[in-house]
Amino acid sequence: MDKKRSIAEIAWGFFLLTHPGPVTLHVIAVAMLAVFAAWGHLVWLTIVLVIAAHAAMQWSISMINDYCDRRLDALSKPKKPLVRRLVLPREALIAGVLMAFLMVILLLFLNPLALLISLAYLALGQAYNFGLKSTAWSGLIFSLAIALIPLYVLAGVNRIAPASPWVVPVGFLIGVALNLANSLPDIEGDQAGDAKTLAVILGVKGSFIACPLLLIVAAALIGTLSVLRVVSAQPWLTAALLLIVVLAVGAMLLFFEPKKPLQTRQIYFYLVALTCLVVGIGWFIMVIS
Repeated sequence: MDKKRSIAEIAWGFFLLTHPGPVTLHVIAVAMLAVFAAWGHLVWLTIVLVIAAHAAMQWSISMINDYCDRRLDALSKPKKPLVRRLVLPREALIAGVLMAFLMVILLLFLNPLALLISLAYLALGQAYNFGLKSTAWSGLIFSLAIALIPLYVLAGVNRIAPASPWVVPVGFLIGVALNLANSLPDIEGDQAGDAKTLAVILGVKGSFIACPLLLIVAAALIGTLSVLRVVSAQPWLTAALLLIVVLAVGAMLLFFEPKKPLQTRQIYFYLVALTCLVVGIGWFIMVIS
């Protein structure tokens, strides 16, 4: 029989269900992209709706993630709100569904394309929750979802241009690289736990090869689209991004390899993450220029 919960305990449980740390980072990123994309034509109500709708969607995914993982969490994560019975499983599920409905309602006031993109992101997130988390598809789903964020922002603030869809393939490529680099320190543990993630399938050596290769392909795509004038950014910006990728990839190949100590993989991740961040921001600027 469940112990009686106080209102404060329930509220705290729902707060933890939102995964406040990661979701706050998402919300900050969306806010920064939205303000930057709409700069000079700021409509603050639109900005607020874009941010709030994305937050509601992230909360939906987070809550249902805890619902789906509640049995595994009971074995290894005793501080989770469902494990502590601060929130009941059915309450988490209902709250997750309600957050999805809230997202839809908020987006009815914006460009319909923003709603379509958010529904695609939501579908990817829930597919991850309901079975694809420990498969090779997990990294690809994560990467595609991340790549949809800048396109969602552009649609939300009505800055869609012919070049806008190209944020997705470039974002996807750097997203896969980021996912693999993030998984590198844990590959042996994931293999022992019989996980079938993309990094586990590629192995340590394959992941070390794939990360710089994906960054090179992303850079080549950026260069090609710039030469073809699909984007009208300044040539110096294109050259700067390509140079950054070349230098970063050179450092990856020179200073990191599978046989080096495990601790170096975390530094490798930070290098890949920083490169992806710079390339992603730079490409976003080029697309909206």
